[in-house]
Amino acid sequence: MTQRAIALVDVNNFYVSCERVFNPRLEGRPVVVLSNNDGCVIARSNEAKALGIRMAQPWFQLRDMARQHDIVAHSSNYALYADMSNRVMSLLADFGANQEIYSIDECFLDLSGMQHLNLDSHAQHIRQTVRRWTGLPICVGIGTTKTLAKLANQIAKQRSQWHGVCSLNAMTPAEQESWFGRTPVSDVWGIGRRLAPRLEVLGIRTVRDLQLQDPSLLRRQFSVTLEKTVRELNGTACLELEDTAEPRQQIVSSRSFGHYVTDLRQLREAVTQYTSRAAEKLRQQGSVAGLLQIYIRTSPHDKNGTDHAPGVTIPLAEATDDTLLLAKAALHGLEYIYQPGLRYQKAGIVLSELAPRTWRQADLFAGKKFQRDKLMTTLDRINDRMGRATIRSAGEGIEKPWKMRAGNKSPAYTTRMERVTACACLMPTRHQFSKTRSPLSAL
Repeated sequence: MTQRAIALVDVNNFYVSCERVFNPRLEGRPVVVLSNNDGCVIARSNEAKALGIRMAQPWFQLRDMARQHDIVAHSSNYALYADMSNRVMSLLADFGANQEIYSIDECFLDLSGMQHLNLDSHAQHIRQTVRRWTGLPICVGIGTTKTLAKLANQIAKQRSQWHGVCSLNAMTPAEQESWFGRTPVSDVWGIGRRLAPRLEVLGIRTVRDLQLQDPSLLRRQFSVTLEKTVRELNGTACLELEDTAEPRQQIVSSRSFGHYVTDLRQLREAVTQYTSRAAEKLRQQGSVAGLLQIYIRTSPHDKNGTDHAPGVTIPLAEATDDTLLLAKAALHGLEYIYQPGLRYQKAGIVLSELAPRTWRQADLFAGKKFQRDKLMTTLDRINDRMGRATIRSAGEGIEKPWKMRAGNKSPAYTTRMERVTACACLMPTRHQFSKTRSPLSAL
């Protein structure tokens, strides 16, 4: 019987690595990427981790350390990261029978039935190909289940001589037991820092300790999820690869402003833009929304302001994905909750009661509604081809003084024509991938 083999492939320090691809001078230096409005650390290079910088640590607390250790801070550039992710995932799809994209920087690959290739060599070939074609460093963990593959990926990062690959399938039972006995239980997928202390009270401190537990007993004490985790650690597959992601049941679009906003006109611009973005996500997954919620809030840290966070939920007369109709409803809600004189820090839109969109066939009586469907389709096609917000509602404004701060944001290397041209020799496009021989064909 062929042994099951699942690989978990992830990009090391993804946001930082994307910045380094186009700015090699950042190699070897402590680098952090900051959240919206340059608020908190959301990604760190290994050098930054070695300095003790924590995830979610506020940037203002690090300014003195940054000067002392020459730390480079970049504003988040989500367009760049999303595009680089698409390139990596398109490339990885050719290396396994099935692929499940788990997050922006990691995916599972089904390697079952490919043992004749030598999985260690195959994983190294994956690393080399991704590095050569995108410039990004990756690690590969291989196990008989998804949970073991995630664990193997963690182990791969701990030994530099393994060159970013760990295959539990290639280990003897004694070698696995040794590694599991040295690995803290918090490293197991789904355990984390919250559940780990509860397990430690029961004497379960390592992966090996958890592996030896009775799954049914843990189900009664904790949950069916923990039961599945224990079974997966022992090689019984409880989590299958998902070829397609489940549609989201709720879509949220929210941002903090670059400065406090009191003017209703600026709030209207921000709300219109956030609604447009939510509607675009709605159409991407083929859904319509029956309910819209809008909220605005002041900052609880504003010493000169009032802590105020009003919101209103608006049932839509008919479920829709029309940007203009959704924006109209959102602005109606804004007028209702806005209070003059308050210093607002943030606004947000939530679309819910989502349902699959059923396309209507045109007929003599379709009229305006059918034309609006065509308008939204044309809008998405142009923006997908020419770049987000190439065509947008005038209600989003031009100057946008309220937009969030991004004081040190890298250029749009892969999504603006002048930058794409400069980087064309380095970065193959998805179209080029389709014309290139499959990486598997070289084996």
